[in-house]
Amino acid sequence: MRASGNSHAADIVAGLSIAGLLLPEAVAYSGVAALPPQAGVIALFAGLVCYGLIGRSRYAIVSATSSSAAVLAAATLAMVGRDAAVRAMLASILVVGAGIAFALAGSLRLGAMSNLIARPVLRGYAFGLAFVIAVKQWPTLVDMHAQSGNFFTLVAEIVRRAGEWKMPSLACGLAALIALFALERVRRIPGALVVIIASIAASPWLAMRGVVLTGPIDLALEWPNFIWPADAQWLQLVEFSLALMFILYAESYSSIRTYALKHDDEVQPNRDLLALAVANALSGLFHGTPVGAGYSATSANESAGAQSRLAGLTAAAVVLILVLLFLPFIERIPEPVLAAIVIHAVAHSLRIGVFHDYFQWRRDRLVALAAVLAVMAFGILDGLLAAIAFSVVMLLRTLASPRLAELGRVGAHDYVSLARFPSAATVADMLVLRPEEPLFFANAEPLFTQARQFVVKRPRTKLVVLSLEESPDLDSTAIESLAEFCAWLGAKGITLRVARVKDLARDALARANLAQLPSATALDYSSVDDAVKGESVTEAASR
Repeated sequence: MRASGNSHAADIVAGLSIAGLLLPEAVAYSGVAALPPQAGVIALFAGLVCYGLIGRSRYAIVSATSSSAAVLAAATLAMVGRDAAVRAMLASILVVGAGIAFALAGSLRLGAMSNLIARPVLRGYAFGLAFVIAVKQWPTLVDMHAQSGNFFTLVAEIVRRAGEWKMPSLACGLAALIALFALERVRRIPGALVVIIASIAASPWLAMRGVVLTGPIDLALEWPNFIWPADAQWLQLVEFSLALMFILYAESYSSIRTYALKHDDEVQPNRDLLALAVANALSGLFHGTPVGAGYSATSANESAGAQSRLAGLTAAAVVLILVLLFLPFIERIPEPVLAAIVIHAVAHSLRIGVFHDYFQWRRDRLVALAAVLAVMAFGILDGLLAAIAFSVVMLLRTLASPRLAELGRVGAHDYVSLARFPSAATVADMLVLRPEEPLFFANAEPLFTQARQFVVKRPRTKLVVLSLEESPDLDSTAIESLAEFCAWLGAKGITLRVARVKDLARDALARANLAQLPSATALDYSSVDDAVKGESVTEAASR
């Protein structure tokens, strides 16, 4: 009982600590989404309460996130342009659509779908997106109304119009940014709340010098009011809702899984999909921003000592009290301070070190860098699609570049690559080959062309052993190419044996009934050594 009481006390303390961070971030992310300030606050309540009641992670904090807010802003801008009122109503449909997409994914038990995006793509995209968001906050920081939407043209416009920067606004924003970075080094002090309180206290003085304040926040829960898009836009609506859901879940699952592994907790992705579905649908119905389990908020919750989802529910109660009692003060937050909060939040994704391993391993470097450049060059939505497409192309390029290894014997039974172990023994009339990638339609034909070249260079060959250990299954192109190779060997009087055939590939070859692999035992060589000796698993067992 005492342990349980201590746990509840820790959750309450954690909830009190993170509430000061979540509220100003929610207001700030509303601006990123091109929505009024109340949109982020509504989303914050929906996310904290729904995930606290339905979700399963002890540490996840579901609220408005910078990435989803940026994606939402890009989607509404692409569909209806800069009309703020129309964009706000369309945004609600998109957020509800994301909730519906989450519900469908949960009902179909697609909890592992975030694995469809490679980690280098996610890290590169997160880095590029954070950079884009930070740059797009600069006009707010200096009180300059920018006209450009593209990242590079926006950077050029900011530099070109440097003479229009409002120095009081810039000084306010930079002071807030410096304070946020300084206070984050002090544990258990909500730096964002300290900065907000200080800025509210200074707001009359700042307003007299032309610094823009947040302005009215209308938290009245209105009956949902949507604007239905034209018929031609429905496909776009579905595409953007799915994109929004995918971004939210990839970010959320990454945060949830990270802290589940750290604390040996069980991950229940399908249950989390349901929680995110309800949270986004509720937020969208009342014109809030999309919500997900952002890494910064989840990390802050864990660092504050949270032990269960009670911390999130406590934060929701504290935020409600703050809004009910101090809403007039929240309306006096200077806009440059909100911009500083956004920049500080995304700065945690702007770490070059996240790419260190890819360069050290010499793996996926181009994929990660392409994701960074794609979001800058093509925008937030098209950039993600371009980055995913590039990663798939690079994967196919690797798989479609056939590598065929010749094997030799070391010891009594083991067969290894001659390229790595040139001293391995070979036999003049026998050739042992192993494809180094899974056989499939893109590489099967060129790979068997290489195999023919090996045979031609060894005219005394009487037996070819083909190890299929890298191929869990065979598609029709691979089977046809193998059949042609079989026929070519048969015409030369050369025997073919296949070794280490996986179950699915074995079933496919058994159904194909190739002429040189006529019996079931011909597919049952469990090792290369067994195939060399001509001893199948069945024969070995009977012996």
